[in-house]
Amino acid sequence: MKLIWERFQFCVPPAPRSPLTTLQPYPLMSNLTLEDIARQAGVSRSTVSRVLNDHPNVREEVRQRVLEVIRQTGFHPNAAARTLASQRSLMLGLVLPRSVSSFFSDPYFPRLTQGVAQACNQFNYSLALFLVGSAEDEAKIYPRISRRGMLDGVLLQSGQIGDQLMERLLASNMPLVVIGRPFHADGVSFVDVDNVNAAYNAVSHLIRLGYQRIATIAGTGNSTVSIDRKEGYARALVERGRKIDPALIAEGDFTEAGGYYAMQALLPARPDAVFAASDAMAVGGMRAIRDAGLRIPEDVAMVGFDDLPMAASAMPPLTTVRQPIAPLGFKAVEVLLDLIENGVQPPRRIIMDTELVIRDSCGALKRRIGQL
Repeated sequence: MKLIWERFQFCVPPAPRSPLTTLQPYPLMSNLTLEDIARQAGVSRSTVSRVLNDHPNVREEVRQRVLEVIRQTGFHPNAAARTLASQRSLMLGLVLPRSVSSFFSDPYFPRLTQGVAQACNQFNYSLALFLVGSAEDEAKIYPRISRRGMLDGVLLQSGQIGDQLMERLLASNMPLVVIGRPFHADGVSFVDVDNVNAAYNAVSHLIRLGYQRIATIAGTGNSTVSIDRKEGYARALVERGRKIDPALIAEGDFTEAGGYYAMQALLPARPDAVFAASDAMAVGGMRAIRDAGLRIPEDVAMVGFDDLPMAASAMPPLTTVRQPIAPLGFKAVEVLLDLIENGVQPPRRIIMDTELVIRDSCGALKRRIGQL
């Protein structure tokens, strides 16, 4: 948040306060410099800089003298000057693999960005958002985000196989935290949930409810989140002696439209339950089920992943895996600041918890009532 300071003249008390040097009429507040504060406090410019940066090597009596002048003048250090002094921009970059249109249409990314922005505000950093929807976008953006002095570190929503942007940022020694498990995780700090185990638990829930033909709407095959959630689906079936039927696996693109068309491809295989790798695809799949004249959950049950607001408002309300999307963004900023302060090695790996939220779409309530 930028503050606009009005120019006005300060009124100085006639009697100087010891041990300060005799106070001179202050210049306009917007024109105050470190030299002005140093002169009024009777110290060097470097001492004022150390006080402003909370450096420990300042005598307490001197620190209090400088702080008193700052209080009397209402001095607000120039951001550019502090950046030059600290050799930091106090700005982080958030790079999302989305076009402008898909950023606003996919509710996951605004929620993730909200968590990142909250952390930046709390830790007094600015945030620059970069949307990369194509290789052309990446070619234009990389020189900007890697330019020395522009950003202190980068957050990258990734997880795609062959992520060249991540590799280039790592090679530049830019502090980097990836949101989502990278395909090649060696030497990379990342924040994620355990997608394999979360999907395993969701499909196991459907198995316990007695469903026999459990399908999945997976994400695109070139992303680690899709690979991990599909692995969890398969593991739950195999551990219970069930075969993996290719006819019960369809691929979407994490959108409602992708979920709708994937569900249409699954219906000829007559699934009685579906695990979708995102809430958006689950909602699209539910629309395809209704358009086919089938009921949810009586004919086909559905479980999603994310617990976005659309899940609770779906008809019927969607059972889903809740992942902490905004907290993922907040935690990623905390990890990135740790890298900036303490070095990028060793890489940090943070895995956050998920939980299965039971609602009407899986049929658990109806089946429980039927057993009473």
